[in-house]
Order: sequence, then structure tokens, then C-alpha cells
Amino acid sequence: MPAMSRRATHPVTMGRVFALAWPAAVSVLLNNAFKVIDQFSVQWLGVAAQAAVGACTFVLIAFYALYSITAAGAAPLVARATGARDDPWRRRVIGNGVIGATLIGVLVLLACGFGAGGIAAWLNLAPAARAEATQYLWWLALAGFPLTLAPFIDSVFIAMGKTRKVMVLQVLATVLNASFNPLFIYYLDMGIGGAALATGLSRGVSVVLGLWWLVRMVGLGFGDLVPDNVLRWIVSIGMPVAWGTALYALVYWGLLSWVISPLGPEVNAALGIGYSALEGFTWPLFWGLAAASASMVGQALGAGELDRVRKVIRCALWLACGCGILASLLFWFGAEPLSALFTNDPKVLARATEYARILAFSQLFVAFEALAGGVLEGGGSTRAAFWWSAPFNLVRIPLAWYLAVAEGWGAAGIWWAINFTTYAKSAGLWWQLGRGQWPKLRRF
Repeated sequence: MPAMSRRATHPVTMGRVFALAWPAAVSVLLNNAFKVIDQFSVQWLGVAAQAAVGACTFVLIAFYALYSITAAGAAPLVARATGARDDPWRRRVIGNGVIGATLIGVLVLLACGFGAGGIAAWLNLAPAARAEATQYLWWLALAGFPLTLAPFIDSVFIAMGKTRKVMVLQVLATVLNASFNPLFIYYLDMGIGGAALATGLSRGVSVVLGLWWLVRMVGLGFGDLVPDNVLRWIVSIGMPVAWGTALYALVYWGLLSWVISPLGPEVNAALGIGYSALEGFTWPLFWGLAAASASMVGQALGAGELDRVRKVIRCALWLACGCGILASLLFWFGAEPLSALFTNDPKVLARATEYARILAFSQLFVAFEALAGGVLEGGGSTRAAFWWSAPFNLVRIPLAWYLAVAEGWGAAGIWWAINFTTYAKSAGLWWQLGRGQWPKLRRF
């Protein structure tokens, strides 16, 4: 990509980084709310429906990993093209990304539709829950195409620094999903299939609006939708991110099967409360900061302004410190009262409180990890980010077993295993980031 000497119009300040970060954080929070809305909405269908929706979360994570190939692959290229003010190259990248996301989405949804029964069986659910999961996945295959494009659209807007547009799209989709769920599930008597249809249609409205905005902003035309070798370049950048996302989900699946579940249902519940309820609010803040910083770094690299890259990282690091310390204090002092909002069982409350207080010792490093990993991926160093994250995620399974079972630490051993591997990932990612070796990502 040709370097241009034009300077960016906005100075690098913590206020500027935060202004881009908070809409991205809200967007992630609202995106996570989709699972909560679906889980809440199907409760009157019975336990089988709730179990099916909960189990299908792992399937949706696997699908998202595939959708992230084009989303993560196009983002650094779009950011650099934006920084270099190279509009033809940006249109070419976006056009190839749209085609790539469409092809991947069609293949995933065909597999979902024709393999719905097999996927439900693989989840090892009871017969009633398996039937509900099959129906949910079948309807998702019919109505879920917008889900294949949504991550790509969001990543492109973030790469261009338009995080507020992403937030607007997420607000719209969330409100529509909350409205459509009771309509389709109960009023139209579609059952659990209505939840999948509501998800697809609500995302569909936001995707159409997002594409319309994108076409107007970058001047995307039909001629830009002809795939070429840029698509291969996008896939090569995005694949490590996809593998990392899928592996992360599989690691937690392994922890649940081999370490957490054998310790009792109260430990399962504690993980659900801590991971979904507590970290579900702090992680979006970390991710939003990382996404905004990645966008600014990518644009600065595109403009050939390495000093600006360092200023962005320095400002973001101070914000990460503040967010991490705030999360640590919240986890430590709010452990019991916050956990009590989600359970009345004293055993579950004790385990959830233990989870929060132990994880309080790693929240600062989670913020550092998110920032370094996000900036590396935003700069195109997706393979480096993968190799400093994936191996330590895998180590969590044997380390958790060793501490929890062999050493007799119980559930605390699992949570400390998560802490120890977080420290290692954070240190490795920052060491890699400090080297300052950014891929050239030259245009074809």
C-alpha cells in the first residue's frame, strides 16, 4: 500500500481513544445481550427449550469463528487504506470481503440446515432438548444469513473509526430482537424456531442499513464485488483469528467436561455467573478499547506515521490500566452482592464469590491482553497474536486439572489456572507488540 504524507486530522489523546472505544464497548455488550434475550424469551416453552438454546451457544460461537475470517482479515487492510486515503483500494478490499463473507455464510448455513439433527446429537442433549435444538438450528439455517455479514460490516466501520454507527446498528438489532421474540415464539406459535427467526430478521434489518451506509460512505459499486486475489489475502489474515476463537470455545468445552462438571453443579453455575454475568460487562469495555486502538493504529500505519502509532498505544495503555483496576475493584468488593443477584443457593453463591475474588487478581492483565492482542490483530499481525494466545489457552485444561484435582485446590484451582495463563498471555503479547514489527500488507 503506498504511504502518503497527509496527516490525520485528529490529535492522539486519551479522550479521542475513549470517544472511539465506548461505542464499540456498548456494541459488544448489546451483541452479548442477544443470548440473554433468547434464553429469557424461551423460558415459558420449558426446560428442554432453555437447554437447547444454551447448548446451541457453542454452535453459534463456532459459526462466528468462521464468519470472523473475513471480518478480521479485512479490518487491518481497511484501516490502512483509510489512513492512506486510498479509496480505490479500500473499495476493493470491502468488495472482496463482502463476497468472501457471503460464500462462507452460504456454506455454513447449508451445513447447519442439512446437518441440524447431527449437530444436535453431537451436543449430547436429552431427547426432548435435542428435538428443540434441531428445530432451532433448522430455522437458523433459513433465517440466519444476516448473521454472516454482520461481523464483517461491524469490523469495517470500526476499522474506519465509525464506532458509533456500529453502536446504532447493535441498538436497532437488539430492540427488534426483543420485540420479535414474543411475537414469533408465542403469538405466532412458532416455538423455539421463532427465536431463531427473530434473531435472523432483527439482524437482517441492521445489516441492510449497515450496507446502505457503507455504500454511501465508500462509494461501493457492483464492479467492486468481483473477487480477485485480495480475497485470498483477507482469508490468510483472518484465519488465525478464526482458529483462535474456535480454540477458545473448545478449551472451555474441555474445562467443563473434564474439570468443572465433575466438581459439582454449583461450580458449573459459578462459571456461568462469573463468565456471563460479571465478565460479560467488563470484557466489552476491554474489547472496545482494543478495537478503537486497533483502528487508530491501522490508520496511522497506512499513513506511515509510526510516531502516531506509539502515541495511540501509550494513551490506550493508560486507559487500559484504569479499566483493569476498576474491574478488579468491582470483582473484589462486589463479588458477593453482584453474584447474589443471580442465585439464591448458598453453595452457588459461595463458589461464584470465590470465582470473582480470584479473577479480581487478573482483570488488569485481561485488559492488557485485550489491548495488545487487539492492536496486533488490527495491525495485521494476526499470526503473532494467535501464537501468543492459543497455546496458553490450551494449557488451561491440564493446569486446571492439576491444581483442582491433583493438588486438591478444588474450584479455586480452576480459577487460578485461568489467572496464571492470563499473566503469561499478557506478557507474551506485550513483548510481541514491543518489537514493533508490523506486516507490510502491501496491495496487489
